[in-house]
Amino acid sequence: VRMSLGGMRDEAEIRGHRRTYVGAIPGRIIYNLKQAGSKNPLFLLDEIDKMSNEFRGDPASALLEVLDPEQNSTFTDNYLELPFDLSKVMFITTANSVSTIPRPLLDRMEIIEVSGYIEEEKLNIAKKYLLPKQLEKHGLKKSNIIMGDQTVRDVINYYTRESGVRELERQIARICRGVAKNIVENDKKRVSVTAKNLDKYLGKKKYRYEIIEKDARIGVVNGLAWTSVGG
Repeated sequence: VRMSLGGMRDEAEIRGHRRTYVGAIPGRIIYNLKQAGSKNPLFLLDEIDKMSNEFRGDPASALLEVLDPEQNSTFTDNYLELPFDLSKVMFITTANSVSTIPRPLLDRMEIIEVSGYIEEEKLNIAKKYLLPKQLEKHGLKKSNIIMGDQTVRDVINYYTRESGVRELERQIARICRGVAKNIVENDKKRVSVTAKNLDKYLGKKKYRYEIIEKDARIGVVNGLAWTSVGG
């Protein structure tokens, strides 16, 4: 079961509405369990760091009871007005940053840091999943495009700077659109995309890759920094 928490600001989405209200429905926790047809599913709470609150309540506070193993065996939905056992549900939450998650809620979770992909991993993901997916979306066959490993590496290093692969997929989609246009306009059956003609499809390089100053300069030193995008 997957439940997106991005932009959620109403506590009733977690606990449900009281039946005295017109159009009252159970909360999304109970609703999703009903859809799953199981009392012990794997329940993914996506983007938990994107929740907000307003006059209608704080959904983060409502999640305290849901995620606390000492309390969730008697979770009460306002619509059901009966305790419901959530202790057998396996909850997994995702977040890009823990700094925006309230401390009491964070204390009820075990934090597992997931590092970003390295270049070799991005290369394999692009070859096995992203490129075939974009070829299908753009009506191309595998035989219509020739793109070697070095070309994909150049896309990774000079046109993206991220820990994931979203931007990489967008750049591959741009290449596929350019190839499709080239095939239609020039009546070609196969187009080769190389490091030399990559700028024809993606424009000038956006980033420099592992380049340091060749000459020593006064007041300039080499440093090492860490950012959330993996570099």
